[in-house]
Amino acid sequence: MSEDSGERRFHVVLNDEEQYSIWPAGRPVPAGWRAEGTTGTEDECITHIERVWVDMRPRSLRN
Repeated sequence: MSEDSGERRFHVVLNDEEQYSIWPAGRPVPAGWRAEGTTGTEDECITHIERVWVDMRPRSLRN
């Protein structure tokens, strides 16, 4: 059964360098990443990331 990506749920995840990505809800978050707290469709999660990730440099370069 194929799922439409507009209906699937995702979590926004963040790594130690404060880089963002999305990860399918219901799957364990990979090592080195943590759930940021936002869950939604792929489009909703990407829109959130675009709004909050204004400086795409890794944290180690920003400091």
